[in-house]
Amino acid sequence: MNPLDDMTKIHSVDRCHMLALIENFSDQIAQAEKIGNAVSLDSSFSKGVTHIVFSGLGGSAIGADLVRSYLSYDVPIPMFVNRHYRLPAYVDEKTLLVVSSYSGSTEETLASLEEGIRKKAKILAISSGGELSEHARRRGFPLIKIPGGFPPRAALGYSVFPLLVALSKIGFPKAYRAKDVLETRELVRSLSQSSYGPSCPHDKNMAKQFASSCFEGYPVIYGSTDFFDVVALRWRGQFSENAKCLASHHVLPEMNHNELVGWKKPESLLKKVTVFILRDQADHPRVQKRMDLTREIIRPLAGHVFEVRSQGESLLARIFSLVHLGDWISFYLAVLNGVDPTPVEVIQHLKSELAKESV
Repeated sequence: MNPLDDMTKIHSVDRCHMLALIENFSDQIAQAEKIGNAVSLDSSFSKGVTHIVFSGLGGSAIGADLVRSYLSYDVPIPMFVNRHYRLPAYVDEKTLLVVSSYSGSTEETLASLEEGIRKKAKILAISSGGELSEHARRRGFPLIKIPGGFPPRAALGYSVFPLLVALSKIGFPKAYRAKDVLETRELVRSLSQSSYGPSCPHDKNMAKQFASSCFEGYPVIYGSTDFFDVVALRWRGQFSENAKCLASHHVLPEMNHNELVGWKKPESLLKKVTVFILRDQADHPRVQKRMDLTREIIRPLAGHVFEVRSQGESLLARIFSLVHLGDWISFYLAVLNGVDPTPVEVIQHLKSELAKESV
């Protein structure tokens, strides 16, 4: 029996139950949509806004980046995702500052919030609690309250879908399309149940097969700049946090102007690389051609090269079809690596060391 078909082995490794969180992600999308619809906001909140800055780290920043990427051609003002203690110099009273911290205690995000307040930005917060929620209560800016108790990376639906609904309420109507959210939810559920979940055997399960190809190797993920840059980043992060495996990513066309040259040395390392090229029907035609050529250049040099195509009709569904596949691959790779996918002890150690000194 393949080890990824052995539920006893899977449960023995997955002691903190990441499997259930991935399997039930479609339910999280449904609940997250309801949370967004219940938030009281009106279009006057965005009056005079000329740009949007999202501020967050880790899973919260990935959620913001997915919103930014998904809406890049639908929201007519600049959007930027800030992953730092400081905000860009242009933040002012015409900025919509979306402060996102799942725990509510991310020190970089709280520092950027204080700067945003000083600069008189219009602030919208999204959090499960912590100091950020307390700031919202005391200072009177709106808060999207989401459920706590999840690893932040496993709460991605809560970081994305309420925000899409909220943006539609404050003057960006294309941010939320109920039929597209429904399609996304149903597609994710179908993929979990019939294609990627543990009950689907290894010989028919793409996620298990990809994880096996990565085992004791080095995953490299490439996507297009338009909409799938953040999906490639999400895969990289999930490999690191779930499978405790170093990975890298890049985007096209930029990758063709630098990293492609690096596909030469060291030859022994390149043979341990598993490449995933994330592809979508909306990729720019010239980027599609670049992906074809890149694939042929690196195929004889890498250990494995896989093209992975998005599924679904709407852009939102197609994005999350690949996000969900990456989550499953990283989970199965964790099983093969014999590591519980949920704990991130080194991050907790880093935070505890930082806490010994004031910000």
